[in-house]
Amino acid sequence: MSIIQNFNEYRAEMNEKIMAADNKVLKRIFNLDTNAFAEGALDVKTKEIVGLACSMVLRCDDCVRYHLGKCHDLKLSSAEVYEAFSIANLIGGTIVIPHLRRAVEYWEALQEENV
Repeated sequence: MSIIQNFNEYRAEMNEKIMAADNKVLKRIFNLDTNAFAEGALDVKTKEIVGLACSMVLRCDDCVRYHLGKCHDLKLSSAEVYEAFSIANLIGGTIVIPHLRRAVEYWEALQEENV
């Protein structure tokens, strides 16, 4: 199983369990996240780039993978993604580099999956 399939299947399975708990606060947080990334004053592409950079600075590999998947779906170029990487590393400092490595690995897997 690819790292992409593994991530997507695990995320879907766990989100299903979380939603099945029927916790009002958790459901509202998930809904807020969905609505925050919808088209608005900023287009969806811009929001995903912001989400990617913020996730890298916060060093959340799951979030980085999620936003990379969305960036891939939105047909961002590698140049666009690497610019987001560069800003994240500038803002976050060298501690972000290990997350950059994993992000590059995941981005390459996304690119190869579409070959």
